Amino acid sequence: MHSWPEPVVPAVAGSPVPLKLYDSADEIIKPVDGSGLYVCGITPYDSTHLGHAATYVTFDVIHRVMRDNGTDVHYVQNITDVDDPLFERAERDGVDWRELGDSQIDLFRDDMAALAVIPPRDYIGAIESIDEVVDMVQKLLDAGAAYVVDDPEYPDVYASIGATADFGYESNYSRAQMEEFFAERGGDPERVGKRDPLDALLWRAHREGEPAWESPFGAGRPGWHIECSAIATNRLGDSFAIQGGGSDLKFPHHEFSAAHAEAAHDVERMANHYVHTGMIGLDGTKMSKSLGNLVFVHKLTAAGHDPSAIRLGIYADHYRQDRDWTQDLLEENEARLARWRRALATPGSLADAEDTVRQLRQRLADDLDTAGAVAVLDAWAERSAAAVDHEDEAADLIASATDALLGVRLRGF
Repeated sequence: MHSWPEPVVPAVAGSPVPLKLYDSADEIIKPVDGSGLYVCGITPYDSTHLGHAATYVTFDVIHRVMRDNGTDVHYVQNITDVDDPLFERAERDGVDWRELGDSQIDLFRDDMAALAVIPPRDYIGAIESIDEVVDMVQKLLDAGAAYVVDDPEYPDVYASIGATADFGYESNYSRAQMEEFFAERGGDPERVGKRDPLDALLWRAHREGEPAWESPFGAGRPGWHIECSAIATNRLGDSFAIQGGGSDLKFPHHEFSAAHAEAAHDVERMANHYVHTGMIGLDGTKMSKSLGNLVFVHKLTAAGHDPSAIRLGIYADHYRQDRDWTQDLLEENEARLARWRRALATPGSLADAEDTVRQLRQRLADDLDTAGAVAVLDAWAERSAAAVDHEDEAADLIASATDALLGVRLRGF
């Protein structure tokens, strides 16, 4: 599946700063080691909202900082283009689920391009990875890490939570928390025939009205978590640098994605870092499809709001925090963007610009402190207004750095 056009990312003079990120599994900030970056993609049944944008913009900054450090990043992202929410929305709207999925994937691509998000090297749909999933499910069955439920009508395949010695290490949740989130986030704890209520679906046997593909264990379709396990490890190897997504994916999705990969490939740990972004609210209420309080990226850009200002609004608080989106926040960052652009006309000295970029790199390398990075550039813009020296090289450096590291365009917008 094709992704979207890659934005031009300028090179930035000066010395990069090695990136450190918080790892949800170890619960510490530690250096990023490796080049493989896997970020869970959308289930294409609705438009890209600010919650999606905050996640993908966050990992875009991580991608940019890694590249600034000279890393040849191998970025992989999936699209869950066969899943229950997609079928349910298509049935509600009276459209074919494939057409709905294709239309929303196209809109997502347009939104990512507008936000200057660097596309993944591999952009893979669940449908095109069916054979990979089947192979991994077979490996898990052969290893005794999976089983078929005793149900002649629907012989679904499940993975056992006991298949890996350290199940639960990624989320650090208690059994009670796991049971709560499993039931809330797509799990089926009451499925008759499972050995443990938390065992996760690997292969769903064919039901009437659902799409199906042939496999050695019968016609059916993939479970959610195994899709990411197969797509990630087949492109990044048995173990890689970062698995990322929203904090709502910490359990069950990332826990089981890791467990499936570790059991199939006999490795201790799928990713060195598990990185999660906070949830986005609207005017004090969590943004969600069920509440209908979504702010859509394409509607903001259609109304004339600059994508760079949208990115700055996302940077206002730390990526790991649950945070709020408001019209005031957007207007504040539109004004900030205008100040930064005006400041290029009186940029101050090259030495001051070099020190500004050094601080910008330090803030981003420290667990992606975007609010601190914005403050650094605010201070530069304020100094530039009072500066005596105005060197063109200073303006070039600041414009290149904000574009390359933050995806914020001060020129050519």
